[in-house]
Amino acid sequence: MKAGTKFAATVFLLTLAAGAQAQLYKSTGPDGKVTYSDIPPAKGNQGNIVQQKTGAGISDVNDGLPYELAQAAKNSPVTLYSSEKCIPCDDGRKMLNERGIPFSEKTIKSNEDIAALRKVTSENQLPILTVGRNKESGFSSTAWGAALTAAGYPETSRLPKTYRNAAPVAASPSVTAPGKSAAPAAASASNGDSPPAAGNAPPGFRF
Repeated sequence: MKAGTKFAATVFLLTLAAGAQAQLYKSTGPDGKVTYSDIPPAKGNQGNIVQQKTGAGISDVNDGLPYELAQAAKNSPVTLYSSEKCIPCDDGRKMLNERGIPFSEKTIKSNEDIAALRKVTSENQLPILTVGRNKESGFSSTAWGAALTAAGYPETSRLPKTYRNAAPVAASPSVTAPGKSAAPAAASASNGDSPPAAGNAPPGFRF
């Protein structure tokens, strides 16, 4: 074999080896348990559903989420902007939990929170849901469901039973100076361009 041909054959074999290492196999067992591995399933499992993924997808499994769900969360992260004593916010949160959506929640209570939210959207109706670049103002199970489906989230929950979303945090975490209350700052958030507060909504917002 000529030296050039031998070199080309060696490169080809190394390429095949690298491709094999980048493959991710998904198999569903008889008990319905989904397993991901870079090792091909045993021949006795030929009846299982098997998919191959390449590239960085293997690392996505390390966070404990099923592959499809991890990919959706990575490409189109979900954030819920809510407020206290907001029934539509509670309904939206319940829907996300029942569908098994990993999401972060940010609360709107202060003037700083409102300013942080204004960097995301100019809408004034809470709750506000962001799915990647998509934004939904006000709770609508139909609109939210469509946005989640379009982003690749499963129709039914596939979250591990032990998975828990992080606790809600302020949209703009800040430390209140000693002896001062954040309430006056929040009250000043309303202006002539914003609708009056409705119920327990922050100034300038409505449910």
